[in-house]
Amino acid sequence: MKNPFQSLFRARDKPRNVVSAAPTFYFGTANSGKSVTPRSAIQVTTVYACVRVIAETIASLPFGVYESTEHGSQKAMEHELQRLLHDEPNPEMTSFVWRETMLTHLLLYGNSYTQIIRSGRNHIVGLYPLLPDKMEVDRDSKGTLTYTYTTTDGKQVLLDPMDVLHIPGLGFDGIVGYSPIALERNAIGLGIATEEYGSKFFENGARPSGILTHPGTVKEPKRLRDSWNAAYGGSSNSGKVAILEENMTYTPISLPNNEAQFLETRKFQVEEICRIFRVPPHLIGDLSRATFSNIEHMSIDFAVHTIRPWLVRIEQAMNRALFVENEKGHFYVQFNIDGLMRGDYKSRMEGYAIARQNGWMSANDIRALENLNPIAQEEGGDAYLINGNMIPIGMAGLGYLLSAMNTTQNTEESSEETNPSEEKEEQPKRSPQRRKRKKEEQQNGEAPDAGQSV
Repeated sequence: MKNPFQSLFRARDKPRNVVSAAPTFYFGTANSGKSVTPRSAIQVTTVYACVRVIAETIASLPFGVYESTEHGSQKAMEHELQRLLHDEPNPEMTSFVWRETMLTHLLLYGNSYTQIIRSGRNHIVGLYPLLPDKMEVDRDSKGTLTYTYTTTDGKQVLLDPMDVLHIPGLGFDGIVGYSPIALERNAIGLGIATEEYGSKFFENGARPSGILTHPGTVKEPKRLRDSWNAAYGGSSNSGKVAILEENMTYTPISLPNNEAQFLETRKFQVEEICRIFRVPPHLIGDLSRATFSNIEHMSIDFAVHTIRPWLVRIEQAMNRALFVENEKGHFYVQFNIDGLMRGDYKSRMEGYAIARQNGWMSANDIRALENLNPIAQEEGGDAYLINGNMIPIGMAGLGYLLSAMNTTQNTEESSEETNPSEEKEEQPKRSPQRRKRKKEEQQNGEAPDAGQSV
């Protein structure tokens, strides 16, 4: 129910004419003097490799719509979003391409925008990614968020917030995310400068720059410099022998690369950029510190501390924007990250053995995780076993029950054998004279005296 007084009162700290008062970080010139933008940053090999490994990893994970039921969660194959998210968000791209584009925007610009196309009955029929540098997020006079998108022909389109799937990255206000490129432009700018320095070094024939000294006066110094560079500059002229005329001398003035620690700087910038995106260096081809003993754990660490936070961010944003109110909490989207958490074959088999022997995984559960065909139910494929005698878990208490029944039965039989002798009246002992007299009476046909026991 809508609050009738909502239009009369508002929170005092709610912005009205700006998105928020949080500081803004812009692209621009780094301290190294190089311009750092998403376009220039993606040309750095380390940035490209980090963005690619994160985007492709998330885009390749199984993804779909799930439904919460009384018996647990199950895939909602009949839901209208299942086909859009799992297969084809729009007629122009696959789900993999859409998610890859979405992650690229997040990693370079800090925000991802997707336009939600709805039918006349408010059903979602398409999802189209939007360029983040063409989107402007603001607030109207009532404090409501507005999304203004500039098309390729310069037209501005005002989008309803309900029709925009906005996934912000790390930020200070929770509305708009910050670009990692803008935040760390100095580190990336140093990488750009180092790469350009190396290129210029080989452009000059892998020789340091220097000074040509003439004992007299040079009338046309520019012509002399150009002729020198044309004859001996560039990597194609490397190895040529220079001829100095008129007692000219050549003096190098630049610092040699080994003294400038050129290679060390380039290696450090690789680690520095990997630190920005939280990517293990071995995933982008730097195996200088990778060993057989730690590379598996580094890959699992990448899944837990790098991929998983992005997945949670995307899942919660989609659950908020794509489902109507009566579906929230009942339907939800989810990535399956189990494939990234798999260890080596030996470790997996040891884990499966523990699960199998303790009764919380069946043979078919294990085979499903290994992409193997299931075993028939009548052959025990769905049976859960426990350690010990390896009997079905449903029969785990049968031995105790049978033992208790046998004990009870033996006790009853012993009681039945003991009770008749206790209840039977004890016969009096007869002396030999009475036994002789009794025998004579029976021979003579006389009845026993009253009061005598028989």
